[in-house]
Amino acid sequence: MKIKPRAVLLLSAVIGLLATSVLAADKASPSPAQVAFERLKGLAGQWQGRVGDREKGPEAKVNYQVTAAGNTVMETLFPGTRHEMVTMYYLEDGKLVLTHYCAAGNQPQMALTRKSTPDTLDFNFIGGANIRSRRDGHMHAARIRFVSTEELEAEWDYFADGKKADTKKFFLKRKI
Repeated sequence: MKIKPRAVLLLSAVIGLLATSVLAADKASPSPAQVAFERLKGLAGQWQGRVGDREKGPEAKVNYQVTAAGNTVMETLFPGTRHEMVTMYYLEDGKLVLTHYCAAGNQPQMALTRKSTPDTLDFNFIGGANIRSRRDGHMHAARIRFVSTEELEAEWDYFADGKKADTKKFFLKRKI
């Protein structure tokens, strides 16, 4: 059987297109969730600042650590105090989610919303443990704003009786 030059040319073109498509897929730009997660990884280290009022509010310390072979960012708020809380940030099914281990004894989960931008991460409640209903007091939303590589602001909204009851604002600067 003799192979026609035209068939070889056509087959070569198809293989070339497939190879180009595979290489392009490998170099596809990261999703917004992946970009946001990389920004969170960049927070690794110790941070300090104030709660409520940027100048006169109570002092706050926060530690960020990349853990689990780079798959999780652990935020420890008020480390070493009786109000210590931990928030774990991770990618799940292509979405950036968090679980907040709260001093209130519950564990709300939130996911990155479409309102997020590269400089402001916006999270909203998707469920959690030890929360019987949305009327139970729990952290319901959070925002992290990257002011610079050395400064960030965070807001955490607390819900009770089905509506926002309080917002805690954190003004932090990198210590180490």
